[in-house]
Formats: sequence, C-alpha cells, structure tokens
Amino acid sequence: MKKYNVAVVGATGMVGRKMLEVLAERKIPVAELIPFASKHSAGGKITWCGHDYTVVELTKENVRARKIDYALFSAGASVSKEFAPMFAECGAVVIDNSSQWRMDPSVPLVVPEVNPQDIAKNHGIIANPNCSTIQAVVALNPLHKAFGIKRIVYSTYQAVSGAGLGGYNDLKNGVNGEAPKKFPLPIFGNVIPHIDVFLDNGYTKEEEKMIKETRKIIGDDSLKITATTVRVPVYYGHSESINVEFKSPVTLEKVRNALLNAPGVVVMDDTLKGVYPTPRELENRDEVFVGRIRLDDSVSSGVNLWVVADNIRKGAATNAVQILEYIISDK
Repeated sequence: MKKYNVAVVGATGMVGRKMLEVLAERKIPVAELIPFASKHSAGGKITWCGHDYTVVELTKENVRARKIDYALFSAGASVSKEFAPMFAECGAVVIDNSSQWRMDPSVPLVVPEVNPQDIAKNHGIIANPNCSTIQAVVALNPLHKAFGIKRIVYSTYQAVSGAGLGGYNDLKNGVNGEAPKKFPLPIFGNVIPHIDVFLDNGYTKEEEKMIKETRKIIGDDSLKITATTVRVPVYYGHSESINVEFKSPVTLEKVRNALLNAPGVVVMDDTLKGVYPTPRELENRDEVFVGRIRLDDSVSSGVNLWVVADNIRKGAATNAVQILEYIISDK
C-alpha cells in the first residue's frame, strides 16, 4: 500500500488533535506526519501512533523544505488564506477546515456522504463546511433526492467547543462564576442566540454560512432557507431542529425509509420508549443521528427532524479525513 506524507496545520489545537486521532483510527497510510503549529507551540512534542513528533513552526521556509502530499488545516481563516495556496503550489492537496475558501466558486465544498463527486474538481484546495452545516446536509440530502426540498428552517443548539478551546473554557470556568473571555455573555446556565458577528440584515454570519453552504453542497441555489443559530451550555455535540417543506407529497414511512438507507445517518426515533438523540450520549461518534421525526401538518408536505452530531468529529475532523480517504481510494 502506498503511503503519503501528511501535514496537520494547527496540530496542537482542539480540532487538530482530533484530526490526528481520526487519522490513526481510520488507518490512513501515512509515511511521514508533519505537525505544524504557531511559533508559540513549535518545538513541543506530540505522540501519534506510538511515535513522538516535534511540532514544526508554520513558516514559508518550513513548508517549502518538506515534500507534503496532503495537508489538513485547522488554524483559522487568516492562516489558511496565507498558507493554503502555498501548500497547493508545492504540490499538496489542502483540506481546509476554516471558513476562508468555502464560498469560493473555484473551491469544492465537500461532505463525502453528499457530494463526493466534487472532490475531483479541486485545484489544490478543498473546503470542509461549517460543523452545523455538515450534519444538516447529511440528513437532508437523501430527503432532497427523494422528494425535492422546497424550504428549510434551521434552529441550532450548538456546543461551546464549536468556538474552540476558548469557548470550552468559558463554560468550564463559568461553572465557578468566572467571567467569559470568548463569548459576549456567560454561557453557564444560559442560552446565547449569537454565533459569530451580526450582519446588517440582523442575521449572524453563522446563520448566513448555513444558508449559503447548504445551497452549494446540495447544488441548488433556489433552495429557500432561513436559520437561527444558538450557543448552549453543552461541551460537545450540536443539536438542530430542522423543519423541511417538500415539493412532492411525503409520508412518515417514506421519510423514515429514506433516512434509514442514507449513508452516515443513524435513525434514533422511538419516542414511546424515550429514544431520541442527545449530544451527551453521542459524544465521540462519527455518524449523524436523527430522531423526533414527525409530519408538519401546517404545510401540504413537510416534516420536523431533530439532528445531533459530534461537532468536533463529524463536524470537523472526521469529515476532513473522510475527504482524504476518498482521494486516496480514487488514486
């Protein structure tokens, strides 16, 4: 089996460490691992698959000095803007977890269960979608194929880890009454309808991301979508209430069957027995879990879904590694 030189940019961060974990779990054939991070973390050691690696400072010289086949980025949009094209120019394929390239028309935005065919359209950079968008489209794509989606209403309940270590610490320290450093308000014992910055139209950038990214991934710019994204005091796992209106008539049985046969989806829906997905019970899982499936009688053809997934795994690290798997298997 051919092996590849794989870089992880932002290797010491929350998502970067999870990328390393998933690379090992999924047995990606790595010849050489190159963990990149900022000057602050450079020189430190990380252990991966029983071997110690020295963290390399992310500089132009250090990138050019190494032969890299694939690079998984999780270091923020500004870092990606500067360094992703350089990695690509040096012959690597970049899979970027930031928001920098997602809406660039020349960069494919990929969820492997939904649009793996777009991977081949890359010119050296592939974008990983927003974590809340990833789990939504995994659940919605089979329904769109079967019935044609007319309108989507997103309401999200997003974990603090979606804001990185700073968000995680705001909840952890908030338990002891410490003031928040990452969020605008205390998150412990609270719910904050404010993720990313507010735009002139009253929506947040996170809400705009979900709307635009869903259209791009599914490949339908005519989709009518609205969203409200909310931060909740949960460490890991995003939950979403998704209301969907279809172009074609649906029955509950047809919706269930479409979801039961969908890749990456696990149906957990037996309310009489108290079975439905919750983030605490599904932490560290790669699948997207769907429950509370019920018809929406207020429209001619619609359903309500409750969708849960681990935002650091499927919402970031696992999706990126799955893209890498597709590329390697295609070769």
